[in-house]
Amino acid sequence: MRLKALFIIAIAGLFIACNSNQKQMESKTGTNPFFTEYDTPFGVPPFDKIKPEDYLPAFKEGIKQQDDEIDAIVNNPEPATFDNTIVAMEYTGELLRKVSNVFFNLTEANTNKQLQEIEKEVAPLLAKHNDNINMNGKLFARVKTVNDKKDDLNLSVEQKKLLEETYKGFVRGGVGLTGKDAEEFRKINGELSSLTVKFGENLLAETNAFKLVIDNKDDLAGLPDFVVEMGAAEAKADGMDGKWVFTLDKSSMIPFLQYSAKRDLREKIFKAYINRGNNNNEHDNKAVASKIAALRVKRANLLGFKTHADYVLDENMAKTPENVYNLMNQVWDAALPVAKEEAKTLQSMIDAGGGDFKLQPWDWWYYTEKLRKEKYALDDEQLKPYFELNNVRNGMFEVAHRLYGLNFKEIKDIPRPHPDAKAFEVLNDDGSLQAILYMDFFPRSSKRGGAWMDTYRKQYKTRDGKNVIPVVTMVMNFSKPTGTKPSLLTFEEVSTMFHEFGHSLHGMLSNCTYRSLSGTSVARDFVEMPSQFMENFASDPQVLKMYAKNYETGEPIPDELIEKMNATSHFNQGFITVEYTSAAYLDMDWHTLTEPVEKDVIEFENASMKKIGLIPQIVVRYRTPYFAHIFSGGYSAGYYSYLWAEVLDADAFEAFKENGIFDKKTADSFRTNILEKGGTEDPMVLYERFRGRKPSIEPMLKRKGLLK
Repeated sequence: MRLKALFIIAIAGLFIACNSNQKQMESKTGTNPFFTEYDTPFGVPPFDKIKPEDYLPAFKEGIKQQDDEIDAIVNNPEPATFDNTIVAMEYTGELLRKVSNVFFNLTEANTNKQLQEIEKEVAPLLAKHNDNINMNGKLFARVKTVNDKKDDLNLSVEQKKLLEETYKGFVRGGVGLTGKDAEEFRKINGELSSLTVKFGENLLAETNAFKLVIDNKDDLAGLPDFVVEMGAAEAKADGMDGKWVFTLDKSSMIPFLQYSAKRDLREKIFKAYINRGNNNNEHDNKAVASKIAALRVKRANLLGFKTHADYVLDENMAKTPENVYNLMNQVWDAALPVAKEEAKTLQSMIDAGGGDFKLQPWDWWYYTEKLRKEKYALDDEQLKPYFELNNVRNGMFEVAHRLYGLNFKEIKDIPRPHPDAKAFEVLNDDGSLQAILYMDFFPRSSKRGGAWMDTYRKQYKTRDGKNVIPVVTMVMNFSKPTGTKPSLLTFEEVSTMFHEFGHSLHGMLSNCTYRSLSGTSVARDFVEMPSQFMENFASDPQVLKMYAKNYETGEPIPDELIEKMNATSHFNQGFITVEYTSAAYLDMDWHTLTEPVEKDVIEFENASMKKIGLIPQIVVRYRTPYFAHIFSGGYSAGYYSYLWAEVLDADAFEAFKENGIFDKKTADSFRTNILEKGGTEDPMVLYERFRGRKPSIEPMLKRKGLLK
């Protein structure tokens, strides 16, 4: 998942309705859906009624309302208390949050030129507004007054965490800066907000700009029927009937790389993918990335941190760059020799087949697929008929039912963020409503690549104690249905769906008082733990029997195929681990710079990969110009988080294997200690409460087949 870093970070408080301003605004622009309470089932956004011209007035009015609410707190004549300052702040900004939740979700999943122009205008406004709150000395004085006497306030664990996070938010938000330093800090935040938007827009444009168009059947050599049909469907959608089109969406590109016998075409699509943002055109991201990295160093230095990584990790479980590098080094030292052996094996296949060339990155998928078929008599073509999208989804829902007593009921008559999206009521066994879940499965030009979970509304409790249910969205880019077949997933896509569902459960099962601490509002290197934990169920034989059914016959996946899948669980793990970990190193190298000097991006990247000894047959998973996780998402100095969380998830799943994967007591403990708690306590405390001890790295290395 890539959690979206919204521009509004911090602050919430007492909601003050501005009726006169609202009526004025409505009279100027017509009825703006954001200015009234949503009159929709379950209070979901009225997507069908929201127009692009509604956003900017709502953002501006939302900023004004929150400014007024903050002023009321600052000017409260009563002495500062936890309730009239910390809690009051928590409930400010309702309108701003309301419009932000819709707008930024849609700019990721269903954007257009109009929304992109609005985003460019809104980004610096929000950065300035956020700075105005975080650097408000009078407001901080009240917060500090409460914080100074926290030991005498008899606060609950969650209240203590809210106070701690609020106080730290001001310190990290620049409240201690004055004069030129304060001005510089504000300027940097404004620039960064605009540059990160630009990076994402450039990447989307570059991804959409390339299409591999095939008009000669001979160029389809090696491609199985499902890949050919997928290419034909893409061509038809683009108005090119009779041709075949393959794109840089991974659901299109990876099958082409796996099966195409046309080495020149594999090279063409692969190079197009790895050179996104590196084409010296109007969408080039090299200068943007370099500028972002330099500004982050400068901001960290202003706040007293040596590097941006030190600034970020101070909030994470890892705490220091040294701890992150130590983890990565352990994994790298185990994985790199395995990857080198894999490369030798693939080169032997090329040589044995009379290929007079050295293994290149665009050959890896092709020969790996051949080797898997040769060694294990298994390939994606055999498995895909058992992974029909709806069957996988329903099996995933059944897992959630057996673990947590959840039931999923599709809702037809409800506003949806896109016509392709599905909506579900999530009900507990007693019939009570737990959440609303949207699922959006297929790629389109208006959607960025990858897969992620987010919320249109987080779970929290109102001032009078009423529980507000979350509205969660899962967004993917899976293989589309064709004219003759439904959407049939690769097992990688199956794992991705379970992964994002894990994030969604984290959001849907939240049981917190304060919105800023609820759901997935946890340390970056803990947030991936619930999602990666769910991936374990996707490949478990007991679960496979529940959902992996042949889409034509309804027959469950045979034991023989499950045994083959288990036999291949360590297959290609050197490549997979090295490709990922190299990107984690690249992220950390960019963000452990100590001076705000802009770099030659490609030169820096090459030096980073040379330092760790990345072999030339493997390209780092995300090169700098398209590394959206760290340059337009929320994972700067945090991409290692998947690896850190993998240690936790492998160790956690051991508890389920020890007691039975659907053991009620174990599932209840995981729910109450991990999924319900959000960021209300230190994540290691929560983990140890569930597991009874600290996590061990051995289960993760063992699962990957990397344990010596």
